[in-house]
Amino acid sequence: MNNKTLSIVSYITLIGWLIAYFSGKEKADSLLKYHLRQALGLAIVSIIFNLALNAILLAAPSLAFLGFAGWAILVFWILGIINASNGAEKPVPVFGKAFENQFAFIG
Repeated sequence: MNNKTLSIVSYITLIGWLIAYFSGKEKADSLLKYHLRQALGLAIVSIIFNLALNAILLAAPSLAFLGFAGWAILVFWILGIINASNGAEKPVPVFGKAFENQFAFIG
């Protein structure tokens, strides 16, 4: 797989991220490294969001409508995939800038 394909795969669950990371480790270019950072950051935000939402819903089930905020994270995943397929090093909305220089083990 080329680096553009691996950049797209990195957004498809954590298993896809692991495949992209280990497959592209030797020949990673800036595009792949950028999208590996973005996808990992988005996965971490998604996990933290889901844990927090579950804690809130356990305490106050009447706030179940907050679950619709999870759709925003899905939209961010899709935007990341679109950016990767276009070959653009563009951050995902809201959280993307925070992950541009994080995860030193990737680069």
